[in-house]
Amino acid sequence: MDRLNARVKLLIVDDEPQSVEELYEYLEDSNFICIPCYSSQDAIAIFQADPEIGLVLCDLNMPGLNGVGLVKELEQIAGDDHPFEAILLTGQGEQKDVVEAMRVGFADFYQKPVDMTQLLAALQRLELKLRSRLQRYQLMENLNQKLHYVASSVDELYREFNNAQKSTNKAPTNPAAEPQTQQLPLPPYFEMLSRRQLDVARLVGKGMTNYQIACELGITENTVKLYVSQVLRLTHMHNRTQLALALTPGKSGPGRVTTH
Repeated sequence: MDRLNARVKLLIVDDEPQSVEELYEYLEDSNFICIPCYSSQDAIAIFQADPEIGLVLCDLNMPGLNGVGLVKELEQIAGDDHPFEAILLTGQGEQKDVVEAMRVGFADFYQKPVDMTQLLAALQRLELKLRSRLQRYQLMENLNQKLHYVASSVDELYREFNNAQKSTNKAPTNPAAEPQTQQLPLPPYFEMLSRRQLDVARLVGKGMTNYQIACELGITENTVKLYVSQVLRLTHMHNRTQLALALTPGKSGPGRVTTH
């Protein structure tokens, strides 16, 4: 159900039928969808069954569970999935209970006989407040779904990266399958290279990308680029294609590499 666009229903709870009827008629005429109720127990059952109830208007003094106890119960039932706002109606001499009511979670209270105009304005404000809460809840719900999708995607990419890295670093099971370029003597102009520069040059000769070389040697891709640039400069190669040809078996003889 799209709670954000659904009509907000108003639950009216009072053990005096006449009071319920008066409130029901006035508020229905004021464009509220009202549900009349005459006891706290019935109110709990109705609230549980209808997630569109977002406003509760209840009397303080009722047989059994009073208005404060009712809203306590509704708060436990509602949790985060069924937000609502409540207004308490009190009679003469019940002002001492208002502090407790506000502590429980009532948004406001009105003394009987109720000023209907003020009550209507208060309910309209609470409806806007409730819709704002629902909007924030919906935004958080959407954000959580997106974060879950991103986390799942990152996990998948991480697994693929690990598999690719293991595949790159996996030693050949057959020694005869080891590339012969490492066993062949290198051209003289490679003797000036450092060990690390030579490692990078050999991997370039295998046709590996900078990223693959970085994974192989455990260094950053930017460091690989720096080494490749040094190797090209020291060996007087124009590009990495020439470098790869110079390190390829059967293709490294004179005339395959142009030096200055």
